[in-house]
Amino acid sequence: MAAKTDRKPVGRMTVFGLLTVAMYAAVFTHAEVITSMFARGSLWAAGPIATVFAFSYVHGTFASDLWSVLGVNARPQARKAAETTVARPSARATVKA
Repeated sequence: MAAKTDRKPVGRMTVFGLLTVAMYAAVFTHAEVITSMFARGSLWAAGPIATVFAFSYVHGTFASDLWSVLGVNARPQARKAAETTVARPSARATVKA
């Protein structure tokens, strides 16, 4: 079994950061061409959806690695004991006369 190391993903963060910048630059500099291609209809209509998924994956991976490099990690949740539930008395209907 391999030992657990606390290496920070600096290289991976850099690669995905550069990919994110390149994707945004490509879309903003070639907006007219991309818009005309996606407006053709047929299978080209799936282009915006595929583009959004690609941006989401690349930018999300970059952001996750950035937070890891900065040392911001999720706090582990405390486990609840099975006995923490308290038996409540059952409700009884009463009539006040």
